[in-house]
Amino acid sequence: MGDPKEHAVVLFDGVCNFCNRSVQFIIKRDRSGYFRFASQQSGAGSALLAAFPEALGTDSIVLIERERAYTESTAVLRIARRLDGLWKAAYLAIVIPRPLRDLFYRWFARRRYRWFGKQSSCMMPTPDMRERFLSTD
Repeated sequence: MGDPKEHAVVLFDGVCNFCNRSVQFIIKRDRSGYFRFASQQSGAGSALLAAFPEALGTDSIVLIERERAYTESTAVLRIARRLDGLWKAAYLAIVIPRPLRDLFYRWFARRRYRWFGKQSSCMMPTPDMRERFLSTD
């Protein structure tokens, strides 16, 4: 998997259908393999959350990049800037003040289960995706 410092880690809500689809979206648009993934409910995800107290209590997305945790809209925008194609342009929204961006982010996050549903267990990565996921093995 390479040196972990060469990769960023996306921690996601493993039972959220929207979050699981978002992970698949990122993987398809991250041909360089920069991002690694772990559900927050997994052992690896829980351990990483514990290592970054500023991310504790976040039940949606957390990006760990260069030994720093980013949450909410900042995490999403930092992910977008590393994706292939025009998705990089979404990072321009970083100029919007964070409180305003996070207000919209939280509004959406509170409704994600209602709009997209919830699974009873975390998604299982397909064999070709498995190397992109952290494990506690």
